[in-house]
Amino acid sequence: MRLQSKRAVVTGGASGIGRAVCALFAREGAAIVLADLDEAGGAETVRLIEQRGGQGCFQRADVSSEADVEELIQSAVAVLGGIDIVVNNAAAFVFGKVEDVTRSDWDKVLGVNVIGPANVVRYALPHLKRSTAGAIVNMASVSSLVAAPAFVPYNSSKGAVLQLTRSLAMDLAPDGIRVNCVCPGSIITAATDKHIAFEGADREKFLEAAADESLLKRNGTPEEVAYAALFLASNEASFITGTHLVVDGGAIT
Repeated sequence: MRLQSKRAVVTGGASGIGRAVCALFAREGAAIVLADLDEAGGAETVRLIEQRGGQGCFQRADVSSEADVEELIQSAVAVLGGIDIVVNNAAAFVFGKVEDVTRSDWDKVLGVNVIGPANVVRYALPHLKRSTAGAIVNMASVSSLVAAPAFVPYNSSKGAVLQLTRSLAMDLAPDGIRVNCVCPGSIITAATDKHIAFEGADREKFLEAAADESLLKRNGTPEEVAYAALFLASNEASFITGTHLVVDGGAIT
């Protein structure tokens, strides 16, 4: 029970890595308020949490909307009584070369992937300051470190998440709040299928090629990323801040 009595807000918790984070954190003792645009998926995550004896609550929110973020944090505090942990997991997957990307595409990817996490931290900050173990975990990507072709918006936004993490770690250290990020590699989620559709690729061949890029010769699971987030959110990482933890099977080693 590494998160016993901790209170966590998790964005993008309706599926994939976000759902795995919610389920694992709840199993480790945290009470969860999860946010997403997908109401059906959010309700399913809450059901999974409660089936295992945990406490979870869903709030519909678009993290690119400052008003939604403010309401999310207010609701979370009302339900939880405070906030100890924030996991910024919500993400927009916008692909393309620079000549293909519109202003609307840029607004979406930066609004969700960069400005959204910044605003979640901004509104949660007064409550994190009152915690005795405040921790923020941002979901970055191997795209924060290594560019992929025809991925300009997503690569750029995830690079910004890495630098946002470092900046927040520096500024919030005097308040005892730790800020780190996880950089997943090839993890099979719904976003994987979006990427496959964008590439127009054969799914089996795409996944085989992605697996072959890692030293372990396989793709990862959302649960494996969730365990990295758990470590960074827990007291086991009490002397770790401003860093990134790569979970990619050795693909960029």
